[in-house]
Amino acid sequence: MLAVLAAAVGYGGFLAWSATSEFEGRRWDIPAKVYAAPMELYVGRPLEPDDLVAELRRLGFRADRTLAAPGTFRVRGSTVELATRGFDYAGETEPPRRLTVTFADGRIARLADAAGGDLAIARLDPLLIGSLFPAHGEDRLIVAPDEVPPLLIGALKAVEDRRFDTHMGIDLRAVLRAAWVNLTSGEIRQGASTLTQQLVRSYFLSNERSWWRKLREAFMALALEARYDKDELLHAYINEIYLAQDGGRAVHGFGLASQFYFGKPLSELELSELALLVAQVRGPTFYDPRRHPDRALDRRNLVLEQMAAAGLITEEQRAEAAEAPLGIVAERDGRRSTHSAFLDLVRRQLANDYPADVLEREGLVVWSTLDPAVQAAAERALTEGLDALGDAGAGLEGAVIVTTPHSGEVRAVVGGRDPSFAGFNRALDARRQIGSLIKPVVYLAALESGKFSLASVVDDAPIDIELEDGRVWSPSNFDDQTHGPVTVVRALAESLNLASVRVGLEVGLEAVANTLGRLGLPRRPPLYPSLLLGSIELTPLEVAQIYNTLANGGFRVPLNAVRAVVDAQGEVLKRYPLEIEQAADADAVYTLNHALVQVMRRGTGRGAQALLPAGLTAAGKTGTSDGYRDSWFAGFTNGHLVVTWVGADDNRPTGLTGSTGAARIWARTLASLGGPGYSPPEIEDLPSRWIDYYTGVRTRERCPDAVLLPVPNDARPPRAFGCGDDASGFGARMRRWFRNDR
Repeated sequence: MLAVLAAAVGYGGFLAWSATSEFEGRRWDIPAKVYAAPMELYVGRPLEPDDLVAELRRLGFRADRTLAAPGTFRVRGSTVELATRGFDYAGETEPPRRLTVTFADGRIARLADAAGGDLAIARLDPLLIGSLFPAHGEDRLIVAPDEVPPLLIGALKAVEDRRFDTHMGIDLRAVLRAAWVNLTSGEIRQGASTLTQQLVRSYFLSNERSWWRKLREAFMALALEARYDKDELLHAYINEIYLAQDGGRAVHGFGLASQFYFGKPLSELELSELALLVAQVRGPTFYDPRRHPDRALDRRNLVLEQMAAAGLITEEQRAEAAEAPLGIVAERDGRRSTHSAFLDLVRRQLANDYPADVLEREGLVVWSTLDPAVQAAAERALTEGLDALGDAGAGLEGAVIVTTPHSGEVRAVVGGRDPSFAGFNRALDARRQIGSLIKPVVYLAALESGKFSLASVVDDAPIDIELEDGRVWSPSNFDDQTHGPVTVVRALAESLNLASVRVGLEVGLEAVANTLGRLGLPRRPPLYPSLLLGSIELTPLEVAQIYNTLANGGFRVPLNAVRAVVDAQGEVLKRYPLEIEQAADADAVYTLNHALVQVMRRGTGRGAQALLPAGLTAAGKTGTSDGYRDSWFAGFTNGHLVVTWVGADDNRPTGLTGSTGAARIWARTLASLGGPGYSPPEIEDLPSRWIDYYTGVRTRERCPDAVLLPVPNDARPPRAFGCGDDASGFGARMRRWFRNDR
């Protein structure tokens, strides 16, 4: 008997030692938190009041006529007043303050502080977009003791452990009551766990319902209570307890649960919201407010009753809170989204500088380039665009990438129809044939060679090319027609295959491949003639890198999703500065981009142009792969580059061209972003001339087919002697001849 007692005491001592030693050295595995770029407010910024309100709601701000606390706003006509939250941003501190933002003509007209003084700039706190947690891992957002609402502490004690302040780790009265119920029923039906026991279970044990587990739990709880004070244990509990499951992510602690359910900090929760979080302690799955709202509502109201009974709130407060809706953030409304595709890009970029275990455990803070409004617009455009295709869109997937050309910052990444799905990321991993998206690269090589200008005439006629294995490749145009002599600008605008192949062969496959590399393709493509028609397979991200260089005037900026990384103590570990390199001749890119504007006005992008706001100039290009398997569009303004892709995961034909599929999603995305159109700075030594679109001869502005294009002095086209309104004129005869209607 003594031996058994000694063994029991020894085992109890071992459990006590294990609990205290592990708790003492416990360091939570805190995945890196990724934040979006903060919205900057300044005079002159293009912005509407509704856009600012949408961003505030995304950040969890609530409407409040009194602006009583940070995270509130009110709208008065063309003015939005708000109380911002303070935050630290990459080594800089943004203080909380009252702002008045006045709008006029679609822009911020005035930005003032609480005293009425003008401000140069102010920033909103950035949106927490996700964490870099391991597969099936825990995620938490640590809150400091002074960030915990006192009412939460009182509610936990009232609901989960009324004698927390007086017991030694176990509540003997509750144990006896539960023991009687369990003994008389023959099974464990009722628990008596204190907050300390729940903490022990979360830290060290499983949820197995057995006497042996309860015994170990009790020993370890007693040991922790003997070693640590109540405040330490309660703070650990608030940051540790499991409160939700989000796919493969386990949401631990009230700090992250507040963001997960309500999209705002724990300190800003209303009474009804705080009670709902406390309700989740008893069973996050059973009382999941998204799946079981009725159960969650009943449990929340019971928590409110217990809080009132404990004197924490008045009966009036209880009644008012009980009438409030659950108020949780919807999973797909843009305020609560996993942004999984963008986070995938962030993780891949950071993998070059940080081991996986550091990203998943060390509590780093990552300041990213994501713009939540742009991300929401891209997600909406893809979903609505695919749905708008009707039966043709059934089973199809897509991807969208949005960048800022001059900085290379990635503003949005959508990896599929369901943006919250954390599986295959088509934006980064779907390698598909790009079709005619290659043609601007072909024509850029031609322009750089000095052999061609946009007014040059090439022959869009049948061509047979003998391959190395003796086979003959005979490409054809999309419409199976030939067009005879055509201008370079028309060949690109209307995506004429035969003319493009002839141009590419004249400048050489080697030159085209080299141009691709300079624009940003990291690997060398096979040098087959079919390269000239886009037989190469690229991801949407790789296409975005190439076109971003074109949109940036030939200056290559590596696409970037991260601005800075900060450690758990707030020290900046690394910044990601702008890196820029001239990759192509500026005059040639300037000239090419004028032709891409003509794609939108006269060529295969006309349908997309029609969906843009009136007067908005854009440059872009369609792409369609063999057999209609891939539909692409890439295009840009001064402010945004957008790349869209539509196709089937099994690579089956879609029946869509670039203009009937991806271009419409591209236009939906760009139209919702606002900002200026495409307008490059003029190049002094590269004059612009009015050129006849069909013949390439110099003409007059008043002529119906005149286009203003940059043409080098050493490539002056011949001058015409009439317009389309002069049926006998030289220009008219030439146009009829070039159109094959002679």
